[in-house]
Amino acid sequence: MTINYEKLLALKIPEVEHTYTDKDTILYALGVGLGHDPLDPGQLPFVYEKNLKALPTFAAVLGYPGFWARELDTGIDWVKLVNGEQGVTLHRPLAPTGTVIGRTRILEAIDKGAGKGALVYTEKTVTEKATGALIATVTQTSFCRGDGGFGGPPRETPAPHPLPQREPDLLCDLATRPEQALIYRLSADRNPLHADPEIAKAAGFPRPILHGLGTFG
Repeated sequence: MTINYEKLLALKIPEVEHTYTDKDTILYALGVGLGHDPLDPGQLPFVYEKNLKALPTFAAVLGYPGFWARELDTGIDWVKLVNGEQGVTLHRPLAPTGTVIGRTRILEAIDKGAGKGALVYTEKTVTEKATGALIATVTQTSFCRGDGGFGGPPRETPAPHPLPQREPDLLCDLATRPEQALIYRLSADRNPLHADPEIAKAAGFPRPILHGLGTFG
């Protein structure tokens, strides 16, 4: 199984119509760590349907195209695939319930070399079904740890985002619960790397790991 650059860049990922309810919005918030303190008035609006709010990063799982790296003919070694970078740009406030259309496309694939892996860049637009209004643009870099050396055209890896050189505006410390990966994956990504100990070992990890999107959220 090897990546074919031209074939991968031409891959058509089916668009997704996604109707989400208050239950989905709450489940996502629980999956990224909110609800540790049920008496915290700052967390309650995200995990209780009364005056419910959606976390901005919830846009990352709306209109999710599924585990396309495994389900479609990509040539990617999906067992060793992990999330590398994630970005969400909100174009309007995110409603706690609604119906959206997710359209995902592959922007680029970069061969880092044999034994060094590959990078696959994707972009997803999330639009409101009723009006077609753009709600969010979601970017993702997937690190394909087992796919270096596929022979794509020469491409320079974009420079990493610079680390901030000042103190953060706000700190929020939440412990990672042992079952958190199992909760988060119910919102979108069913990659067994985050649930199956045998798959995790095959990928080089001692145990299932929390998804990068979970810590991102």
